[in-house]
Amino acid sequence: MNILVVRLSALGDVAMTIPAIYSVARAYPSHRFTVVTSAFPSRLFLNTPDNVVVVPFQSSESRGFMGTWRLLRKLGSLDIDAVADLHNVLRSWVVDSFFRLRGKPVAMVDKRRNERRAILHEHASTSRPFVFRYFDVFARLGLSAEPQFQGLGPLEVDAGLEIPVIHKDEPQAGGREEPLVGSKDELQAGGREEPLVGIAPFARYKNKIYSPSLMQQVVRLLHAKGARVYLFGARGQEAETMQQWAEGLERVTVVAGRLQLEQELALMARLDVMLTMDSANMHLASLVGTRVVSFWGGTTPACGFLGFGQRPSDALQAGLDCQPCTIAGTDHCPLGHMHCISHLSPSFLVSRLLSS
Repeated sequence: MNILVVRLSALGDVAMTIPAIYSVARAYPSHRFTVVTSAFPSRLFLNTPDNVVVVPFQSSESRGFMGTWRLLRKLGSLDIDAVADLHNVLRSWVVDSFFRLRGKPVAMVDKRRNERRAILHEHASTSRPFVFRYFDVFARLGLSAEPQFQGLGPLEVDAGLEIPVIHKDEPQAGGREEPLVGSKDELQAGGREEPLVGIAPFARYKNKIYSPSLMQQVVRLLHAKGARVYLFGARGQEAETMQQWAEGLERVTVVAGRLQLEQELALMARLDVMLTMDSANMHLASLVGTRVVSFWGGTTPACGFLGFGQRPSDALQAGLDCQPCTIAGTDHCPLGHMHCISHLSPSFLVSRLLSS
């Protein structure tokens, strides 16, 4: 039996599907699981079970009527027996309809939109986190399975997967710095036991981002306590902001925009802990089994997006009466004050990062 698994985007959402896909695939080794997703997030599928095949596509190639038709023709040639729609949006409905017309069973993820009012206005929590809703989709196709995902590892260090220890005093020609390959032990400067801490301080929406001025204090406090800190994010404005934070701090390294996705995952796997927002990086670190201390502003874990395997006690939030005010995030505060992103002190975040 060949199951088509559909999750077209985005990076963090695709990451959340992997524990379910790998677990179900390992529970049913005689079945084949064909995953269709965008090209960039398709790179998350490392060390896949033998019966998982990933079919990446470029978004630019599937736009419009002709692009959609090309995608359907490609999928139609794959001898599909059933469809697990882990996306449940207009584009995935087109794929679903294509296979329904061919008599194939289709199961879609339940987004439980009827829960949203209770979550936002009555301080309720979702009855089923998203990661487990993906298991439910497979169960409706007769493929029930228990979570058995243990991470993407081991992520081998090879020529295409270098682990960076950036030496700021040894720039390459052209001003670029040389990444060195190393194990977790080799990441410890001079053989000392330094906590290895990653920070991904940004997210798509403003009300999911801890106050940048306070985050700079977090970085400085960690450095003062002897931690080695790696700052993750996007190239451009995010990287420039983090470079300002790192100035003069010898154990703070900005890796934003300098590493391939696979390299970022390999580095995350060697960290002791990572501080993230409610963002894709929380789910990436979860995929490699790294402990995540997550910060929540306008959203909270009640919305169902806590990283797989992460402890609820490591999900930090101000506990204001107005939280959560949104399911997925927004750039605006309904009350106009954004207290949720500045209510927790930098020293509190640092103490939680350095605790076991």
